[in-house]
Amino acid sequence: MKLTMDQIKYIKENQALDRIDIGHAVSTYIGETETIAYSLFSLLAQRSFWVRYSGEEGNHITELYTIVQGEIEVQYEGNTFFLREGDTLDASIYPKLLSFYSKHAVEIFVEMSVDVFETNFNYTEIVQRDAAAIERVDGYTYHHCSRIKDYSIELWKKLEQPIESVTKLRWGAYFHDIGKLAVPIEILNKKGKLTFEEWEIMKTHSTIGAQMMRGHEVEWLRDSAFIVEEHHERFDGKGYPNGLKEEEISLEAAIVSVVDSFDAMTTNRIYREAFSIEEAIQEIVRGRGTQFNPVVVDAFLNLLHDQQYKWR
Repeated sequence: MKLTMDQIKYIKENQALDRIDIGHAVSTYIGETETIAYSLFSLLAQRSFWVRYSGEEGNHITELYTIVQGEIEVQYEGNTFFLREGDTLDASIYPKLLSFYSKHAVEIFVEMSVDVFETNFNYTEIVQRDAAAIERVDGYTYHHCSRIKDYSIELWKKLEQPIESVTKLRWGAYFHDIGKLAVPIEILNKKGKLTFEEWEIMKTHSTIGAQMMRGHEVEWLRDSAFIVEEHHERFDGKGYPNGLKEEEISLEAAIVSVVDSFDAMTTNRIYREAFSIEEAIQEIVRGRGTQFNPVVVDAFLNLLHDQQYKWR
């Protein structure tokens, strides 16, 4: 289907249409027939998203993505191709994870089986409500969590892990710091070094966050609670909250630990300036086998090399 510029503008400006701002994109629900729902997915420049086909054997689901404005890079099983205006991707012929990346803003027309779309749309509204709550408390955490999600998924792919588990990783990575909603803002934003008592309060965010996830109304998040709980464990057993070590720590949490640390180092914080990419890499290498799972570190460094050491 081809939408004109006027139609795109009308859809994006029509306040009567339901829409969700998911940080890196806006999804606008246009309408539906008896079986198909239609939406406009407006992806921002230099952002990524992933598609895992919703159908299963014997249960075909319509899931089509048509570029109506712009160009997008697609990666699938190590191969890269581009979709341009007028091109349609049928997700049903790609059983594994598809990665999309936009250099410039892209408008995508989505056609999806109505029951699947409505479930996803409703759950995403709930999830973004919680993301907005994090942003209100700590704007850094909101954008930080989005980056952690993006790179955790790329690292999962790099490690050639089962596609069936990527949903757990996605939401565990995205909400790894949800427990900070319970940490006093004066501790979160303190410019100086935390006192012993303040640090003990800060450390509770992984346990509290896991509790919040386990009690969540969205199943996607309940299944990801273990990642939130474990993401500050260390490979040498000196982490928190439970002192897990080596393979006692889930691979998902080990991935989030590396990506979380790297992102924290390469962004400005209240208490210090950002490290350079080179300095952050040195710190990650220094923690290999002590703080971090060495297999994850090696894969992460390979991923950075593949992306020419650009942290986007």
